[in-house]
Amino acid sequence: MLRVNDLTYRIGERLILDGASFTIPDGARVGLVGRNGAGKTTLFRAILGELPTDTGAVAMPKGMRIGAVAQEAPAGPETLHSVVLAADTERARLMAEAEGADGVRRAEIETRLVDIDAHSAPARAAAILHGLGFDAAAQARPCSDFSGGWRMRVALAAVLFSEPDLLLLDEPTNYLDIEGTLWLYDYLERYPRTAIIISHDRDLLDTSVDHILHLDRGKLAIYRGGYSSFARQLSEKRVLQAKAKARQEAERAHLQSFIDRFKAKATKARQAQSRVKRLARMEPIAVLIEDDVPVIHLPSPERPLSPPIVAMERVNAGYGERIVLKGLNLSLAPDDRVALLGSNGNGKSTFCKLIGGRLPPLSGELRRSSKMEVAYFAQHQLDELRPSDNAVAHVRDLMPDAPEARVRSAAARLGFGATKADTPVEKLSGGEKARLLMGLAAFSGPHLLILDEPTNHLDIESRQALVEAINDYEGAVILVSHDRFLIEACADRLWLVADGSVKVFDGDMDDYRRLVLAGPEREDAGQAEPGGGRQAEARRQGVERRAALAPLRKRLEAVEARMAKLSAAIAKIDAALGDGSAFRQDAAKAGDLARMRAEAAAALEGAEEEWLSLSGEIEAATG
Repeated sequence: MLRVNDLTYRIGERLILDGASFTIPDGARVGLVGRNGAGKTTLFRAILGELPTDTGAVAMPKGMRIGAVAQEAPAGPETLHSVVLAADTERARLMAEAEGADGVRRAEIETRLVDIDAHSAPARAAAILHGLGFDAAAQARPCSDFSGGWRMRVALAAVLFSEPDLLLLDEPTNYLDIEGTLWLYDYLERYPRTAIIISHDRDLLDTSVDHILHLDRGKLAIYRGGYSSFARQLSEKRVLQAKAKARQEAERAHLQSFIDRFKAKATKARQAQSRVKRLARMEPIAVLIEDDVPVIHLPSPERPLSPPIVAMERVNAGYGERIVLKGLNLSLAPDDRVALLGSNGNGKSTFCKLIGGRLPPLSGELRRSSKMEVAYFAQHQLDELRPSDNAVAHVRDLMPDAPEARVRSAAARLGFGATKADTPVEKLSGGEKARLLMGLAAFSGPHLLILDEPTNHLDIESRQALVEAINDYEGAVILVSHDRFLIEACADRLWLVADGSVKVFDGDMDDYRRLVLAGPEREDAGQAEPGGGRQAEARRQGVERRAALAPLRKRLEAVEARMAKLSAAIAKIDAALGDGSAFRQDAAKAGDLARMRAEAAAALEGAEEEWLSLSGEIEAATG
């Protein structure tokens, strides 16, 4: 059992932990939540003994093994598999000792190795690495071959493999893709010992923990259940406290009124004095204050484009002679919300660059609306913000001729009002930088918004604000994220990037979770499910469904091609009509053009109605 009693910690004048106390029973899996900067990592450091606190103590059973992800990722010549195996220091020590031991000591070592299940350790280490995205070939490579993000996965694998009595994880999904995240949900849900996990991932906090520890203004409170249960309890608590405070304020006013009226009268002096004492003894009720979360603003395009805004036929994409994605046959409607699934390294970023116009196709036909504006947000772009400039200066770049008042008003719409407008970027939090960059990218109301891991620096409340912003936005969205809650709340189509291609995924996130957890032995990338008979039946149903949908999809593609041609024809007619010389030279020709435009517009309206009907049939058939 872990007990934290009356912890107090300050940084300068700022009180981070204010007499914080809690108790966690053995075997509990606890999600530690709180706004960015509340002090969650500080609490971890105090539990680890890395931080001298002003007051209080951390009590735990003697010999309790605590595990946390190493600050520095492994980067030496050792293979990934050997690094993970070495994390079990007792096993490594006993295995080394066994080589030179004999007699009784050798027997003792072998007995202990059996007790700690040492001989199955290589397979367990391999399974954990595989779950986090490393195949057998990758596991045999040295750590130095991998980038920092991938090496952090190795550090996570090592601490999971060591199975400490108390597991401390600080935002463990930040370096994972959606596949690794789904695997981690499942692993933590079955973790046999005590775990405390700092996370802003609502799905993890709803599926993998059984308690929520809330840090707010230096105080800690623990709640049973997952995040949804906690949010409901906290809301109810706020309502009850607000009512209690209102009753107390009314009573205070009544007592003060009596005192003011009768304290000077001899006949009422005793009663007045009694009420003065009662008023002095009355402890003010502290109300839980709900912090204001800055709104995320993603302006919609002023004029929607005709569908499809992007269409691909047999497109190959890559770099130079290296083909990353091949045979792409996809189209994107003006209001599509597509989430890209697939492991890191399979080509999601390549596809985003392709569809966003940053990467030309190597071959095939890619049609993109000529008027389409694209906004692109990716985490690595945070480095493009100028550290010494503030939000207003960055907005001014987009409004060079606008007066100062308009520039500041625009910055305020991005969430940088009076208190944050003049703060240099280098002093903003990661979440604030992400909001600024996202607002700048979407500033002009793009037709297509590409978001690559937009939640990494956002807390739970800001992620909810992002969900609302995406759902209010009226353009098309391509979303790459490891946050399942965000995907389920915003995306209405799933595309799987795997095996050198991008294809529609026939299923929802529950289907995809089953596919990921089924492992490498799956045979059908769209229909995998645990259990041999059920898996075969699912494959059979999937094949039948795709066969039934094939004619509808073919008709839909034909309608989309017709719509594109009609839109192009209307654009040409509009250009001709916009040229006044057409009327001056030949009034009859101008009349013909106007009639042709009306016919094309009517045909386009009919095609759009057919497109909507076919899309509805396909959506209904796919469930």
